[in-house]
Amino acid sequence: MKQVYLLLTFLLIAHWGTAQNKVFTLEESIQYALQNSTNVQNSSIDERIAQSKVRETVGMGLPQVTGTASLDHNEKLRRFFSTYTPGGFFDFSGVPGIQSGDVVAAENFFQLKSSGDVGININQLIFNGSYLVGLQASSAYKELTYKASTQTKAQTVEAVTKAFYSALINKERVKLFDNNIARVDSLLQNTKALNENGFVEAIDVDRVSVQLNNLITEREKFVNLQLLSVELLKFQMNYPMSETIDVTGDLNTLQAEVNPDDYLSDFNFEARPEYQVLLANKRLQQLNIKNNYAGSMPVLSAHANLGYATQSANISGLFKTESNFSEVPGVGPDKWYGYSTFGLSFTMPIFTGLSRTHKIQQEKLAMAKIENGEKTLKASFDLETRQAISSYQNSLKSLQAQKRNVDLAENIARVTKIKYEQGVGSNLEVVNAESDLRESQINYYNSLYDLLNSKVDLDKAFGKLYTTENQN
Repeated sequence: MKQVYLLLTFLLIAHWGTAQNKVFTLEESIQYALQNSTNVQNSSIDERIAQSKVRETVGMGLPQVTGTASLDHNEKLRRFFSTYTPGGFFDFSGVPGIQSGDVVAAENFFQLKSSGDVGININQLIFNGSYLVGLQASSAYKELTYKASTQTKAQTVEAVTKAFYSALINKERVKLFDNNIARVDSLLQNTKALNENGFVEAIDVDRVSVQLNNLITEREKFVNLQLLSVELLKFQMNYPMSETIDVTGDLNTLQAEVNPDDYLSDFNFEARPEYQVLLANKRLQQLNIKNNYAGSMPVLSAHANLGYATQSANISGLFKTESNFSEVPGVGPDKWYGYSTFGLSFTMPIFTGLSRTHKIQQEKLAMAKIENGEKTLKASFDLETRQAISSYQNSLKSLQAQKRNVDLAENIARVTKIKYEQGVGSNLEVVNAESDLRESQINYYNSLYDLLNSKVDLDKAFGKLYTTENQN
């Protein structure tokens, strides 16, 4: 009964562990990476930043309204300076010894010690060439971030796809070793039985045992390689490294065999995200040159100032509601008195010491570098497509040859085993046939991995690995 409980406990633990092991297909791995990859997330953040920059630039052309409020107290007012003129507006005749034309430093009769002011300032840009170019540049910058985001996603798809293929093929390699181990183990048991009955020598048993031990050792190596492949896939997907995953897929259904002529027939290097990023940078540089020219254009803006002001002999008097000016004819009882100004502002740069001319020259030289980079990029695309096609064709031929070798090796292993069991073949032939079969199978999976990788490189070279169209 205790053994039954232990068995049930083991099964529950195994079931729980399996339930926690999420299985991913290639498409699911790519989608997970596109949603969780740090690089992709940062590129999405850059897109939102670009959108905010566009709105920020647009906002610079909208009315700019500023509110102000101030309270000031002058403990000692500035003196009022005037030249004494007999019979003038100010009567200083009571000052002893004063003469006509003397400079008088009198107390300020027109300002009280405390003052208050509240108001708003409104500015509206009417025309500014740099602002208009800035609007275009902000949109171009937004386009650049979108193109850069597409490039980042394409790089993520490439990395995840190659990591997935590595994990999937290594998983199949482990299964292959399991089958080979089971077959050689069966051969070992038969050889032992024949040895016990005196039909074969003990060396035949040892020879098969060595073959089995080698298979078990090689299997452990591929198991470790499989674990590393899965860890790499999790890293590329930004999947939690502490959690376990598995991969699934049918190698026979992978669309690895394509016709390169179909790629060449509709190839347009402008589909490459790298070229799209270059074009966006080129557009920004054009606008940068245009902005320097726009700096020589006039700027026209309108402004208005509206507010209320008051004065008092002290700070506390600014907050009293009663007015001290009501006794003056024509002055009402208000404490705060309004004021307003309206106007236009026009500025025109006339001479800047030729600094703008040299700045434009620098920007034009920077544009020449971008144009040179465009030529180099086009040439690299041409070379990359040729290399991708050649590599793919070579990988495809190699896979086809290795497939034939596997078929031949399987047939040889089958025939040698039958001959051995019928007593007309040697044990050494069987061991050699099994070794050749294992080697041909390993070579086949190596060629298949090379073909899958070359297919990824082919899609990348022709701009088909990731586009906004095939992911929407």
